[in-house]
Amino acid sequence: MMSNTPPAIMLCLTSEFKGMPLIESCKKLGCHVILLTKEKWKNEAWPRSSIDEIFYMPDLSKRRDVINAVSYLARSRTIDRIFPLDDFDGEMAAALREHLRMPGLGETGIRFFRDKLAMRMQTRASAIEVPDFVGVLNYDRIRDFMARVAPPWILKPRGSAGAMGIKQIGSTEELWRWLDKLGDEQSDFLLEQFVAGDVFHVDSIVAEREIVFNVAHQYGRPPLAVSHGGGVFTTRTMRRDDSQTQAILDLNRQVIASLGMVRGVNHIEYIRAHADGKLYFLEAAARVGGANIADMVEAATGINLWHEWVRVELAHIRGEKYRLPPVQERYAGVLQCLAQQEHPDLTAYDDPEVTWRSAKDNHAGLIVASTDPARIESLLDNYSERFARDFLAVLPPLDRPPD
Repeated sequence: MMSNTPPAIMLCLTSEFKGMPLIESCKKLGCHVILLTKEKWKNEAWPRSSIDEIFYMPDLSKRRDVINAVSYLARSRTIDRIFPLDDFDGEMAAALREHLRMPGLGETGIRFFRDKLAMRMQTRASAIEVPDFVGVLNYDRIRDFMARVAPPWILKPRGSAGAMGIKQIGSTEELWRWLDKLGDEQSDFLLEQFVAGDVFHVDSIVAEREIVFNVAHQYGRPPLAVSHGGGVFTTRTMRRDDSQTQAILDLNRQVIASLGMVRGVNHIEYIRAHADGKLYFLEAAARVGGANIADMVEAATGINLWHEWVRVELAHIRGEKYRLPPVQERYAGVLQCLAQQEHPDLTAYDDPEVTWRSAKDNHAGLIVASTDPARIESLLDNYSERFARDFLAVLPPLDRPPD
């Protein structure tokens, strides 16, 4: 017997041409899919067979305009959930949820996953170790920070994604010059102790405040070093029987509880300091990890984070308990870099462990997977050296997202 229950209506919000796996998952799971994106992406290759309605706006950063547009759609549609497909759409999705009185992260909740100052203050209040920091707000507090903490320091935008807009500061004079240059925008930054160390990330699924899935990975070089100095980006699954892996997963549970995520996916970064060996929380995002991390997670575990994000929300809509599919215990790694060639030739990278090759212009990228973690480490070491010779191009880091 066919159900008379109408399909859940999912609004996918993105200011970039991305998020296709989630759009396709929504449709596969029987949802009615609405895509709201920018006019500049109108002619891109969206998975149109998975989209029931598509709407374009000149700018998705104008709060009142977007609220008015979505409220108009809501007159004739009961929108059940809003998915921000790009990190920069998180705040707009939160504003829409508040206005439409919908479940999910609202404007206070999203701060803990978008505002680097808010997430640091929240976790520090929960007795979680974070690198020492100060908001760029009160000058006396900034002077006190610089007197206590030796340079270099990191000047970070509170709301940017990844390493975008981050500056390394070597002296008090250099900091004041930067703050003068920032003018009224300086309160959108924080100043943080520079901590040298090994950087990790944990990608998790949360259902009704319970972590139902998590997996830990270790970056080759810290993302900040790659984005500012150039090089090949790598990350790989950590050995599951390693005590360091368990320590990171334990800390991850504390951080997610502190930040208050109820349901969804998240990508959280940590650092183990070379100086004292301690684990520190770095930052969190309420989204699937970028740089093909989701594809690597699927290669290692069989879990598609985009698909499960939709399933978590559908379970809540239907009043059901979310159940995680079976998890594989393989190991995987991803490596990629900007390429000098428009279409890099990756055919020489032909080991049987290669499960994915990038098709993006001016990018070289691979994912490798195996049951043997040592094999993954060996392949990443070897391929990184070859990528640097065969493809690597270096561009200055972006200070802000492109228009």
